[in-house]
Amino acid sequence: MKIGIDCRLPTYRMGGISQYAIHLVDALSGLAGEEAYTIFHSRKERRSFVPGDGRFSRSDLWTPCHHPLERYALAVELARDRLDVLHSPDFIPPAGGARRRIITVHDLTFLHYPQFLTAESRRYYADQIAWAVAAADHISADSEATRRDLIELLGVPPARVTTIHLAANPIFAAAHTPDDVAATAAALGVGRGFVLAVGTLEPRKNLPTLLHAYARLRRDSGNVAPLVLVGGRGWLDEDVFRTIDALGLQNAVRHLSQVSDRQLAHLYRAAGVLAFPSHYEGFGLPALEALHAGCPVVASNRGSLPEVVGQAGVLLPPDDVDVWATTLAEVLRDGELAARLRRAGPERARTFTWAKTAAATLALYRAA
Repeated sequence: MKIGIDCRLPTYRMGGISQYAIHLVDALSGLAGEEAYTIFHSRKERRSFVPGDGRFSRSDLWTPCHHPLERYALAVELARDRLDVLHSPDFIPPAGGARRRIITVHDLTFLHYPQFLTAESRRYYADQIAWAVAAADHISADSEATRRDLIELLGVPPARVTTIHLAANPIFAAAHTPDDVAATAAALGVGRGFVLAVGTLEPRKNLPTLLHAYARLRRDSGNVAPLVLVGGRGWLDEDVFRTIDALGLQNAVRHLSQVSDRQLAHLYRAAGVLAFPSHYEGFGLPALEALHAGCPVVASNRGSLPEVVGQAGVLLPPDDVDVWATTLAEVLRDGELAARLRRAGPERARTFTWAKTAAATLALYRAA
């Protein structure tokens, strides 16, 4: 069987979907089988995402990601490869080019919260997702929450959608020395015991609610632990900075961008708590990363987060400022509660592995 995996996205944006594609390819190389894999790269990509395994080869494509004519241009380029299966991890399949097409849909946030996107982004995603789910022969969903959304919001037949949970970058579960953690915290100027929030600064992350809860935490408990926001600036993020100014938190909130995975692994270990109040997540990798690191997690009870966090963290309604302020104060103040969460986190996180993700994905390829 000839299987193609589209791995062009890392050239354009190294986010969660790109890391998913890279780690999936690597984990597939650890599974026995006679499949022949072609890993499609952008022609601009100097790195190689091909494992050192004779079953895997590289092919470079001219078609850029998210071009208006991508689905058609890609189909023409792929026609030469005569693939049995093409997997599109970024959910946009070509109009042809393979006998069977499998896509991964990570979330449908824009259908739940269209106000969280720009008008241009809403038009792009609405057009692409409707076409993609109709064109695909099978769909992999990151979570049961996303699978339900595909069925209920887009009318996808249940038999065409399979839930395959993701896993985290192994660096978050690796051992990190206390000295290394302390050195990173000092270099970034954050110390220890702070409130940590991780993710692109965009409306669905619900950071204004966290900022109001954090301001109340400081007022009511006298806690002066800083709030550290880690993530790049996204669309419609102006409200985050307006809220910081309105609450007088300029000296209490740190925004860090371009943080490496290694630095982030250290920040999870230095933090007092991860606050993750998202309105919606298709999976929620920061929660899983924090669990691996033994960082106490307080997360929203929406979307996929209950599937990921389970009983290893505290789940809250995303819009209740009082409850968030009270709970964050309890985790930071109550050593016994924090210790219990630190023990439970890694145990829960170990149930999500790339080996499981790859095995379930290979089963989809073989069933195609």
